[in-house]
Amino acid sequence: MPFQFPVDRSPIRKLLHRMTLQLLLWPCLVTGAPTVRADEVRPIRQVAVGAQYGTTHVYVPEDRLDDFVTSFVATFGGNASPPNVAQITPTPSSTVFRAIRTPAGAVSAFGFTTPIPYPFGFERTGYLVTDIDDAIAAAKRFGAAVLVAPFPDAIGRDAIIQWPGGVNMQLYWHTKFTPAPPLQANPENRLYLPAESADAFISQFIAFSQGTVTSDDTAAPGIEIGRPGDTYRRVRITSPFGNLAVFVIDGHLPYPYGHEMTGYEVGDLQATLDKARAANVKVLVEPFTSGQRQAAMVEFPGGYIAEIHAPIKR
Repeated sequence: MPFQFPVDRSPIRKLLHRMTLQLLLWPCLVTGAPTVRADEVRPIRQVAVGAQYGTTHVYVPEDRLDDFVTSFVATFGGNASPPNVAQITPTPSSTVFRAIRTPAGAVSAFGFTTPIPYPFGFERTGYLVTDIDDAIAAAKRFGAAVLVAPFPDAIGRDAIIQWPGGVNMQLYWHTKFTPAPPLQANPENRLYLPAESADAFISQFIAFSQGTVTSDDTAAPGIEIGRPGDTYRRVRITSPFGNLAVFVIDGHLPYPYGHEMTGYEVGDLQATLDKARAANVKVLVEPFTSGQRQAAMVEFPGGYIAEIHAPIKR
């Protein structure tokens, strides 16, 4: 039986009633986001197919697309599909599309030959789901907004959702499933969020993805965001969609931090950077060490910026 206040018109009773309601509503008032009940911590079923099916969406000028693809494969290995002209938006547009698969991660590369319809170009990643309608329902249930309602493409259906902090993600489903082997190392989706929206994003995405927080460091080394001597909060999450890192920041970031979307793990950082330089990739931040990894920042032809890291071998 639900709790009910006894009928009492006294000023003290009214004050207690008002204070109790304020306490119950406090999470919504602070975050502006819907709360998640204890019995809603997990979706009905897992909607992610697997981390190896997640792709970073890279938009480059059409005349630099082949240069980008060549340099990316030269840096990480793997292969790329031949150029394919396609419409990937629900409204008229045209892009040259190339799919890249490497041991360090997959990329969907686009070189549009027409203006890009909004909000395409602002999504970070594409995640393969078991059922697009189930995935959209789960995302909405846990606080995401649907920016682009599901629409058909040549091989399935797609949609774009947005989480607190303005984090845009594509969800996609294929009519014919093609299995892919696991990656040598799952890449890291890297998000820079303000404190006001970070916790809302973390809790809602974890509920949606069935993920877990693997670390929450409130005094992570500032060198990781280009501010040696400072500290900041870094949260790392793993889920069936892959790895994700949230950098909780005040917006005082030196270039190029915040421009990268993905961090790629390799076995030998220096050897990878040597390959990158030979493929006309610029090293924007020379290798540095923090915690259990060595990292650098690079820019590929066409302007795509990425982090590359390697675990430190003890």
